[in-house]
Amino acid sequence: MASTTSRRNFLRGSTAAALAVTAGGALASCAGSVNENKGTGGGGKGGTTTIKLMANENEFAPELIKAFETAHPDIKVEVLVYDDTRLNAMLSGGDAPDLVRGTGATITPYIAKSGMAAPLDDYFAKSKVLKADDLAPVNDVWRFDGTKQGAGPRYGMAKDYSQDNTFWYNTKVFEAAGAKLPSATEPLTYDALLELGQKLTKRSGGKIKTYGLDLFGVSIFPKLMTMVSSAGGTVFAENLESVDFSTAEARDALGYYLEFARADVGASVIAPAPEAGTAPLFKADRYGILSAGYWLGGALYADKVADHIGFAPAPQFGSTRVSPCFGATGLWIPEKSSHKDAAWTFFEWFMGGEQAKARATSGWGLPALKSLEGELPSAKPAQKQAKEVQTAELAHFSTLTFSPYAKVDALEAALQQQLTVALKDKHSTGKLADALNDKVNKLLQQGVELTK
Repeated sequence: MASTTSRRNFLRGSTAAALAVTAGGALASCAGSVNENKGTGGGGKGGTTTIKLMANENEFAPELIKAFETAHPDIKVEVLVYDDTRLNAMLSGGDAPDLVRGTGATITPYIAKSGMAAPLDDYFAKSKVLKADDLAPVNDVWRFDGTKQGAGPRYGMAKDYSQDNTFWYNTKVFEAAGAKLPSATEPLTYDALLELGQKLTKRSGGKIKTYGLDLFGVSIFPKLMTMVSSAGGTVFAENLESVDFSTAEARDALGYYLEFARADVGASVIAPAPEAGTAPLFKADRYGILSAGYWLGGALYADKVADHIGFAPAPQFGSTRVSPCFGATGLWIPEKSSHKDAAWTFFEWFMGGEQAKARATSGWGLPALKSLEGELPSAKPAQKQAKEVQTAELAHFSTLTFSPYAKVDALEAALQQQLTVALKDKHSTGKLADALNDKVNKLLQQGVELTK
């Protein structure tokens, strides 16, 4: 995973900025010549090939690896815990992993432009499991043509995903506040959502007893991009080499975040979420709204909270409904992998067939294959309602384009730092925009220089 902040960690609620891996160090480590070896699966001891999978251990448990190795006795899988520094060292040291877990929505331009990732179009073209016409639109975030995300070569695939601006609500908290439940078909405006968050928030003795709204979590940069896009603007310049937060659309989005943080209705950069975390508080009927996407249902359906939860469409900031994915977590194959064919065998096995079906039926995200959308759980009332809302939401899916010149973690860290300063020092939106342009553009320019 390119970002060290997973969606599970996101719901633990910490809003501290992730340690930034700047464009300089990461790009420098992979700026050398590209290995032209396309890989044939290579031989190892006993006629087997060992591939290295860099990922999160909890998603590639020993039982899963054993199941694959049983089905493919000629391939062994060594799981390496994902680490940015280690990945860069392996890529530059001639010992590249063969598969890497990543969030395609935010990393694809970066790993494509830098030459880190191998294009997989030839593999997809030959696959009898992962057919092009069965790939859900979200998989287009794993494509990049040099200037636009969603077009060009395909560098990976999502294992599952959510449209991450959709949100869950706790009906007990709404009832206690005398608030009207959100519509299942019509999106709330951001202003209406903030008003609702203020109504749901309950305080006692100067402290928050019930939180109204968790809207931004720790993924603020992509959410601001979504708001700007909904208003008809863009954050990145057309060549993706710079940002401009001084446009009317971007200033409005920044101004909204400042208003949200000052309202103190949920976690922000100046008010980190309680130690218990947002998801546990939601389950304890102490959080009204969590903007977390469909995947959170997998953590809720088995609990008693499933009897009093609802799912709602992504809110709308401007005149256009925009409902993107900020993750599309899946796998990519490094260009320097020595065993691409063997890596693809695992890729295909994990992304398709019974493994993919099991993920779909769990409710822990949407399937990346259209043929599996019918497998989403619907036995419980909350599952049925969420499935209906999510099915309608698919029509509003959109792909955002990130810059290939810096990792989103670095941009997120710069953004959160400047938001914190602006809130503590009571800066105007204009001053915040200028500071962001300065800080973020310096990061992007470092990446631009390294690609020349």
